[in-house]
Amino acid sequence: MRGTTVLPGTPCVAPRRGEPPVHRLEVRAPGEVPFAAGGFDAMGPMSRAAFPHRHTFYEIVHVVEGSGVHVLDAERYEVRPPQLGVILPGQVHHWEGVRGLEGSLVLFTPEFLVDGVGDEELLRRLGERPWAGLDDASHERTSLLMEELAEEYRCGADGFAGVLRSLLHVLLVRAARLPGAGTRPAPVRGIADEFVRLAGRAGVDGLSVRECAERLGVSSGHLAEAVRAATGRTPAALLREARTREAQRLLVSTGLSIRQVAARVGFADPAYFCRFFRRETGRTPGGFRKHHDRRDPSIEDTGPPA
Repeated sequence: MRGTTVLPGTPCVAPRRGEPPVHRLEVRAPGEVPFAAGGFDAMGPMSRAAFPHRHTFYEIVHVVEGSGVHVLDAERYEVRPPQLGVILPGQVHHWEGVRGLEGSLVLFTPEFLVDGVGDEELLRRLGERPWAGLDDASHERTSLLMEELAEEYRCGADGFAGVLRSLLHVLLVRAARLPGAGTRPAPVRGIADEFVRLAGRAGVDGLSVRECAERLGVSSGHLAEAVRAATGRTPAALLREARTREAQRLLVSTGLSIRQVAARVGFADPAYFCRFFRRETGRTPGGFRKHHDRRDPSIEDTGPPA
């Protein structure tokens, strides 16, 4: 995916003012595979970053030791090894108060997946339950796979890219089998899948269903039929979900005002945004921020600015 990988030492993407920084995947040389694997120490200090940030790539983390909290969007997950975590592109995350954090990570961009749409669907399912505890057997199997991925990546022998893709596919399939993993149906295809890909960005940008249909080259009616058949939901519902999710991320991880958050997710009227947000979440934006804010418990921002 263009723009998702960079050479080591390349500055991160400058975010819009007030938003978390965006990190791209560092590759070892121009044209290198968009993939990296290894332990926390081998992957560098960013692997334990204590400040909110986004990725343009997927990250799978296998935690084997340590304590603290992993913050992902608006949720906080206590570190209780062994655990497996999944961070999707665009999500905001950071580590908080961690001690003795050890384990391994796998980083990769969408085009590296061996099964394309199928593997992306597995990742979406895993994203529904992004922090999972592992029993002894699952922990052992995961450890072996993570070690194989790191060793294959480190050695770079002939054909290593194909081996990495295959091992990664096995990791995703087995992770999706864990108890409590997402329960989405078989991968969506065709126009519905294209809409699912677009919905995250479109929701943030405030695009309408009609505008999404135009971008995909179909009518609004055809789009609605395809998306409902594949997902059981309407395009409008998926767009509302995407806008709400992005607003939650910005409220929790930035100091943007309610008015600024509203504008970033496509609402010109902050009062209307507050009504929308409360209808979708049951809380006002200010109330949501206060509930989740660990930086400044004195925040009392409960509505749009005057």
